[in-house]
Amino acid sequence: MKKFFGEFKKFITRGNVLDMAVGVIVGGAFTAIVNGLTKYILQPLINWIIFLVSGSKGGIEGVYTFLVGDASDIANAIYIDWGAFISAIINFLLVALVLFTIVKAINKVQESGEKLTKDYKKLTKEDKKELKRRKISLFDADKVKEYVAEKDKLAAEQAEKEKAEADEKARKEREANPTETDLLKKIVELLEKEKKA
Repeated sequence: MKKFFGEFKKFITRGNVLDMAVGVIVGGAFTAIVNGLTKYILQPLINWIIFLVSGSKGGIEGVYTFLVGDASDIANAIYIDWGAFISAIINFLLVALVLFTIVKAINKVQESGEKLTKDYKKLTKEDKKELKRRKISLFDADKVKEYVAEKDKLAAEQAEKEKAEADEKARKEREANPTETDLLKKIVELLEKEKKA
């Protein structure tokens, strides 16, 4: 139980909870705006279009499908409001579209932040001094990325050069102090040359 409350406290004190709360509040406010748009603007327009398409002569029978009762006693009638249904679909699509664009923007910002953090973690104190000397801001992700790529390229070239030097040193050392296998190989090579000659 103590572990559960400890995790809960950690969850609440994280910054993400605050972001989530702001998102819920803004989402609720935006949903109210979209509901108002669809209920008070789009639904009457949709009902009007249905009314025109159905060719009704001044009544609302074309707008609603009455299951029980009729238009004269609409309070006690059971009917299908096609405009409300279509506006609910439009409402859903608008909210989904806006949430999609918000999430996409947040993911893009978060991704670029992770890349910047990843590049920033690679930097040593000397790198930061060099960036400062070059007048490159640590928050300029593209310039930092270029610097890190240049640094990695130079490190790879240096490692390759050191490997080549080590291989050459090992080859010279082996020639100076040949093993029994090396001596046997040389003897076999000399014997093969004598057979050919």
